[in-house]
Amino acid sequence: MNTVPAPSRRQFLKTSALIGGGLVVGFVVPGAKRFAHADPAAAAAVSSGFVPNAFLRVGDDDTVTVLISHSEMGQGVWTGLAMLIAEELDADWSKIKVEHAPAAPAYAHTAFGMQMTGGSTSTWSEFDRYRQAGATARALLVAAAAQRFGVPVDQVRTENGAAIAGDKRARYGELAADAAKLPAPTAPQTLKDAKDWKIIGKPTKRLDSPEKITGKAKFGMDVQFDGLLTAVVARAPVFGGTVKSFDAAPAKAVPGVRDVLQVPSGVAVIADHYWAAKQGRDALVIDWDLGPNAGLDTTKLREDFRKLAATDGAVAAQAGDVKGGLAKAAKTIEAEYNVPYLAHAPMEPLNCTVKIEADSCEIWTGTQFQTVDQQVAAKITGLKPDQVQIHTMFLGGGFGRRATPTADFVTEAVHVAKAAGKPVKTVWSREDDVRGGYYRPMYLQHARIGIDAQGIPVAWQHVLVGQSIIAGTPFAGAMIKNGIDATSVEGVADSPYLKEIADYRVDLHSPSTGIPVLWWRSVGHSYNAFVMESLIDELAHAAGKDPVEYRRTLLKEHPRHLAALDLVADKAGWGTALPAGRARGVAVHESFGSYIAQVAEVSVEPKPGGGRGIRVHRFVCAIDCGLAVNPDGVRAQMESGINFGLGAALYSQLTFKDGRVQESNYHDYRVLRLDEAPQIEVHIVPSTEKMGGAGEPGTAPVAAAVANAVFALNQQRLRELPLQLPA
Repeated sequence: MNTVPAPSRRQFLKTSALIGGGLVVGFVVPGAKRFAHADPAAAAAVSSGFVPNAFLRVGDDDTVTVLISHSEMGQGVWTGLAMLIAEELDADWSKIKVEHAPAAPAYAHTAFGMQMTGGSTSTWSEFDRYRQAGATARALLVAAAAQRFGVPVDQVRTENGAAIAGDKRARYGELAADAAKLPAPTAPQTLKDAKDWKIIGKPTKRLDSPEKITGKAKFGMDVQFDGLLTAVVARAPVFGGTVKSFDAAPAKAVPGVRDVLQVPSGVAVIADHYWAAKQGRDALVIDWDLGPNAGLDTTKLREDFRKLAATDGAVAAQAGDVKGGLAKAAKTIEAEYNVPYLAHAPMEPLNCTVKIEADSCEIWTGTQFQTVDQQVAAKITGLKPDQVQIHTMFLGGGFGRRATPTADFVTEAVHVAKAAGKPVKTVWSREDDVRGGYYRPMYLQHARIGIDAQGIPVAWQHVLVGQSIIAGTPFAGAMIKNGIDATSVEGVADSPYLKEIADYRVDLHSPSTGIPVLWWRSVGHSYNAFVMESLIDELAHAAGKDPVEYRRTLLKEHPRHLAALDLVADKAGWGTALPAGRARGVAVHESFGSYIAQVAEVSVEPKPGGGRGIRVHRFVCAIDCGLAVNPDGVRAQMESGINFGLGAALYSQLTFKDGRVQESNYHDYRVLRLDEAPQIEVHIVPSTEKMGGAGEPGTAPVAAAVANAVFALNQQRLRELPLQLPA
C-alpha cells in the first residue's frame, strides 16, 4: 500500500498550528466543511482554514497525543487507531498518548457522516486517514529537521520519534515548534508499503489497560464535581405508559432528597447522592396510565408470530420457483427456530451528567452516538449544537445500547437537568437498565428446505418474523427498502448457501409490538447465524455427511469461508477422538466483512438445582478479517464475543407478562459467569483481503456451534434460544 487517492483542496488540511508548545496536525473526512461550525473551536478554525477531523499533537516533551473520534468501550480503538498514526509518523510508541475527541461533526465517521462508534467499522474506516495524518506530521517534522540541519529533505530519515541526517539528530519534541510554522503539504503523502511496517500487524498491548487496571480510567459513572446532584427516574412499568398523578411528599421526606420533578420519561427524584435518590424513588406514590401495551405477553406474541410465518411477507430475496423446487426435491426438511428478546446488560449501567448554563450545555457520558446526542441536547435546551459540549468518557460496555437513534438516556438526563436548574447526574440502576428497553428483538423463523438424492439443497423457503430495529427511526428512509429492513434478514437473504441454489425465497414480516428494539452485538447476524448454521447442520445429518465436509461442499465457491473453516477444523482436531461424554459442533458465518469459523466442544452435566445443563469446555475460533492491525486486539475481541455469545446462547432471555419485563438483574437475566467460561483458542487467517470488523462478528456463530455440538452428543436438535435440554 503506497498511496491513497488525492483528496480535493476541501478535503485536506492546508495549515498547521502551534498549540501548547507543540505541532498539531488535523485531517478531514471528505466533504467535512459542511460541518464547519460543529463547536466553538471548529468554528474558529474554519476562519483560518484549519478544519480538523481527527488529529494528533506532538508535544515539546516528545509525547504524541492522538485524538480518537470513536468511543473506547473495550474494543481496543485507543490502541488500534493510535498504531496507524504511530506507524506513519515513525513515533516512539512509549510516547503515545490517547484522548477521546470532542463531539463535533468534523469528527464524522467516514462512511456514515456522523460521529459514532458501531458496526465493527472503526479500524477499517480510519485506516487511510489516520495513516495519512501520521505521514503528514512526519513530513512537517522532516522539513523542520532539514532546515535545522542545513540539508535537503531527502537526506533526513526518521525512526523512533527522532529525525536523523548523518550524525545530526533531533527529537520530535525539539522540532515541533519549528514544524508548526511550516506550510502543510498540498497533497497526500506517500504511505509506507506493508513490508516496511514496524507497528501495524504486530501484537501490541493496549494503551488503556494501565488506567483501567489502576482505577485511573474515568467512566461516566465516575463523574463528580462540586454542586453536582444525582437523579433517579421512576419510569412507567409498561412501555408507552404515562404519569396520571403522583405524590412527592413521601420522597421529599427522605434525607438528602432535594426535589421531585416530572419529566417526559417519568418522575425524577433529585438528591445529594444516589442512595438518597433511590430511596426517594422507592417512596414515591405514582398513579400510572399503563397505555396500550399493558397486555404484552411473549407467549402470545410468539403465537402471533407463528401465524404470520404461515403467510407471505415482503420478499427479501428470491430466485427461480421455490414451490416447484420443493415439489421436485427428493426430501424436505422443515423446522421452526425461535430466539428471545435480549438486553444489552453492560457492566456499567446507563448514566449521564448534564450541566446547563445560559449559553452552554456540557454533557459527560459514555456514548456511541455523539452527533445524535449533541443534536437532541441542543433541541431540548434551545441552544445551537455548537453550544453543546460532550465529554466522551470510557464506556463500561455498550454492545449497541449506548447508540440509540432517540438518544434516550441522554435526552432524559438533559430534561432532568433543565427541570432542576442545576447540574445533575442521572443514574440508571441495573434493574432500570434491564427493564428500561431497547432490546435485541424476538424472532421466529420457519424454513422448508428441499434436498436432492445426494443431500444437497435444491430449494429453500424461509420466513422471518420479528420487529425491525430501523422502522420509526431517522434511518428508516435509507435503510428500509420495499418493506425490508436489511438488518432483519442479514445472514439469510445474502447467505452463501442460498446463492448456490436455483430456487429459493426469503420473506420477512416486521410486526410492531410496542417494545423498543435496537441493534445488539452482531445485530441480525446474532440470530440469523444461529438459524442458518443450525439448518445446515440439520441438512448435513439428513444427508449422512460429516458437518465440516458438508460445508466444504456447499462453500466450494467461497474461499474466505473455506479458509476459516479449514483452519478451525485443523486447530480443533475435528474428526479426532474426544473423551467419553463430549462432542464437537461447528459453525461458519460472515458478518461485518469478517469470516468466522468456530468449533465448540461440549458435554452435558447435572445442574445444581436439578436437571441437565450444557457445559462448554473448549471453543476454537478462526477469523479472516483481512489485515489484523493489532492481532492481540483481534484475539481479545473474539474471546469477548464468544463469551458474550455463550451467555446469550445458554442463559439470557427477556420475557413479558401483563406488559411488564419479568427479569431484572444478573440473577434472573443470566450472563456467562467466570467459572463457566471455556478455554478459548483464536487463530487468525493470514489474509490480504479487504479489512473487516472484529468487535461483533465473533458473537454471531456461537449459539449454532454449541447447538450443533449438543446434537452430535445426544441427537437432540435444539431450535430455541437459550438452549435448554428437555427434562
